[in-house]
Amino acid sequence: MYSQLWVEEQYKEFLGLRYKVDKVLFSGKSEFQTVDVVETVGHGRMLLNDGYVMVTERDEFIYHDMIAHVPLFVHPNPLKVLIIGGGDGGTAREVLRHSKVESVTMVEIDKMVTDACIEFIPKTAACLSDPRVTLKFEDGVSFVKKTAEKYDVILVDSTDPIGPATPLFNEDFYRDVHAILADDGIVVSQGESTFYEAEMQTKLMQIKNGLFDISMLYQFTNSTYPGGLWAFTYASKGLHPIRDFKADRVVESGLDFEYYNAKMHSSAFSLPTFVEKRLAHLIKE
Repeated sequence: MYSQLWVEEQYKEFLGLRYKVDKVLFSGKSEFQTVDVVETVGHGRMLLNDGYVMVTERDEFIYHDMIAHVPLFVHPNPLKVLIIGGGDGGTAREVLRHSKVESVTMVEIDKMVTDACIEFIPKTAACLSDPRVTLKFEDGVSFVKKTAEKYDVILVDSTDPIGPATPLFNEDFYRDVHAILADDGIVVSQGESTFYEAEMQTKLMQIKNGLFDISMLYQFTNSTYPGGLWAFTYASKGLHPIRDFKADRVVESGLDFEYYNAKMHSSAFSLPTFVEKRLAHLIKE
């Protein structure tokens, strides 16, 4: 008999999702947010920040496949990768599967998130002990402003624009990202809900359109994200996500994926008409 404990994410005043919980594994409050890890009945272990679902064991592979493999199979030689956020470790896990990657710097503002995932969600976080990974627990905005390093691929694996993630959705941040991106660099960012965060999604595209040679949007579906349809923004200093994508590289890599494949890579950039109408003037190919 399962307990009668449920966790509810109230995403909007008119929208929420509920999950039946078997037990609470961790609950804490850092200087930035509340952090909870629960064992759910239908989705395995789940991470919540401030009551918002970040990761579940059942479907985390979708998000992590699409944020990592799309840019890494476009860039011809992704040696140095920077991850801003991504405290659960899933994005780093997928990046590390690429043999060309020599170093991954992960900058997470909240150590409690990473520590909780290392202990309770090793499916995503076990990779963080890899010697190629450098973990930095600090503000990603400050890091990109002060670092002298250049990166081939930058992945902004942020939460929604609330709390500590808010500055990651501003133009100043992306100006600094542009400055530390290599000449053939790519940046991919969590691009919000197509249905419920159209205003913020448009703002992100405006920022990237103004700073980068190429700015595009690609989408994926995820069962635990409100509305089911979510997006990433893609920007680069020249590399095009379809024209410069060589499908043979996916096969030649020998990697096995649960969601990503060469057809999914290209089709993700085919936008529904209502999205295309809204963003057509901001898509720069």
